[in-house]
Parts: sequence; structure tokens; C-alpha cells
Amino acid sequence: MGNTRTERFTERHNRLASIAKALAHPARIAILEVLIRKGSCFCGDVVEEIPLSQATVSQHLKAMKSAGLIKGEIDGKFSCYCVDQSACQEAYGLLSNLFEEVRKCC
Repeated sequence: MGNTRTERFTERHNRLASIAKALAHPARIAILEVLIRKGSCFCGDVVEEIPLSQATVSQHLKAMKSAGLIKGEIDGKFSCYCVDQSACQEAYGLLSNLFEEVRKCC
């Protein structure tokens, strides 16, 4: 057992927690839906569709990028983001497995 709290849990536990944390805000769900619908877009495009300031949207994009759910490139003053399909498939699998276990319970 490790000394930090995250070291006490499996890699799967920590990854699932990271994904859940990255999605734990309604704005992030809305942003993810915009990126899925559009394929990719600039931060300003997302701001036009989400009723939040550019700075707030940028913070949410950063959190989702840190969790690996989206990819982004910065070109000068523009930031272009898209869904990381393999990471989202991983998230789907982890969540599906977790809730499949619930079906076996009780």
C-alpha cells in the first residue's frame, strides 16, 4: 500500500475517478456535447453555444483535457479542441463495467 490516497486504489479506480471528476459539472457535459456534434472547434465556438464566459469555458476545457477526454492544440491566440475518441471509449468501458456490476448486485 502506498502513502497517498490515490496509491491505495487500483489504476482502474483512479482512472475512473479522474474521468468522473472531469465530467462532474453540467457545463463540461454541454461542452463535450458541442465537441461531439461539431467534431472539433475553437474555444470561441464553444463559448457561442455555452452560456459562460470564455475564461470559464477555457477552465472547463483544461480540466477535460487534463483527464484526457479531449485533445487540444494552441495556435497563437486560438485553441482548437476535439474529443479524444479512444479516451471516451475507455471511459464508456469503465463506466459500463462498473454499472454492469450493479446489475449483478442485490
